[in-house]
Amino acid sequence: MLHTKIVDTKKEKILNSNAEKFIKDSKFGASIYFLGTVRNVNDNKTVTGITYDSHDEMVIKSFEEIYNEADQKLNIKDKAVFIEHARGHLKLGEISIIIAVACKHRDQAYVLSRYIIEEIKKRSPIWKKEHYENEDSAWLKGNPINNEKV
Repeated sequence: MLHTKIVDTKKEKILNSNAEKFIKDSKFGASIYFLGTVRNVNDNKTVTGITYDSHDEMVIKSFEEIYNEADQKLNIKDKAVFIEHARGHLKLGEISIIIAVACKHRDQAYVLSRYIIEEIKKRSPIWKKEHYENEDSAWLKGNPINNEKV
């Protein structure tokens, strides 16, 4: 069971309650919620916000591939996964990504959640521009897209 979405921050916010509703099922004994939020300092610079941009279709495809690969690589077949990532401007403390997973056992949930976020960071075409207190901004270095996987 999988839910994926790119959330346009001009229209809506990422909500924990949506993730909770999606993964809640009595067949699962463990649930993990990972929230990525905008922090106030990066590389010794005071951050005031972040703007995310993405190639939405490729991002969704990468989320689906990561979910499907978990069957083979992690042998976690029975699972619920909710992934939403923001596109647009976020202020300090706002949620940029939520990954909620539910599995039969806690070890599976921890492993799956960690696998998903690490693979998204490596493979999904999402870019972020940090905004600083002196009104400067900079696009952060990311990973090149591996066309074989996406």
